[in-house]
Amino acid sequence: MKTFPFKRSLIILLVPALFSLTGCSIIRFGYNQADHVTYWWLDRFVDFDETQGSRVRPALAHWFSWHRREHLPRYAGLLTHSRTMVLEDTTPERTCGLWTEIRGYMDEAFERALPIAVDITSTLTPRQIQNIERRYARINEEFDEDHVRGNAEARLKRSINRTVERAEFFYGKLDSQQREFIKRRLAASPYEVTIWNAERHRRQQDLVQLLRQLTSVTPDPDRIRQALRAYMERIYNSPNEAYRKYADNLWAYNCGFVAGLHNTATPAQRAHAAKKIRGWESDIQLLLTPTETARVDSLPSQPGFPALR
Repeated sequence: MKTFPFKRSLIILLVPALFSLTGCSIIRFGYNQADHVTYWWLDRFVDFDETQGSRVRPALAHWFSWHRREHLPRYAGLLTHSRTMVLEDTTPERTCGLWTEIRGYMDEAFERALPIAVDITSTLTPRQIQNIERRYARINEEFDEDHVRGNAEARLKRSINRTVERAEFFYGKLDSQQREFIKRRLAASPYEVTIWNAERHRRQQDLVQLLRQLTSVTPDPDRIRQALRAYMERIYNSPNEAYRKYADNLWAYNCGFVAGLHNTATPAQRAHAAKKIRGWESDIQLLLTPTETARVDSLPSQPGFPALR
């Protein structure tokens, strides 16, 4: 399943997603606080009790320590490659061709996080699963407000404005012809918010039902692990055949859209983009310096989770 609108297609070209909409100093600060932010995000869904929190916090710290060592150097390499790519014309195939490599990183990251996910799932209570369901309901209200409300013309106008803003963050100021290109291509896009929204709801309901099934019997770590892997596969490949066809069509269209917009960029705009990428690349290198990684080396071992080395 490849449901990537313009923002994510552009990120595929730039890599990695973490750095798509932030400045360099924010990247360093944000990454160094990522385990705390992730805990806060999860806690908003689950509302951990004290025992759960005492296990999840260090487990997340260890995961991000592993990610810093294993994945950040690879992201730096991808950015170096992207910095060269962005100075040249491109094709839809090149634009989205990095997806296979990124998917590999995502799969590795998920496997590394599985012990944490299994541990959390095995201790969830019915009340906490209800919390997750209620949090989804609030998120859906926000999504409807931002993306579904209004008529098709109003939604298209908001989409054009968002896309122009993101493109200008990367390339700098767009000219009138580039803005017209975005307007024309978005008007012809196969993207349908109702189709995507239905898939969002399917995934949410799928997870809630799965959690209820897994916690209704004596916790079995192997069963939970297999079930979570199967759920992730349903994220990548929806069981809805019509949605899979729609997603593939949208993916191909967006790859062409991003490549076409990039090919309209002037040398100055491409230099602006290369400078952005260089900043992200430099920021990753700073995250890998001995000073920045000192906290990693000082982390105590966490029983029940894979060792860092």
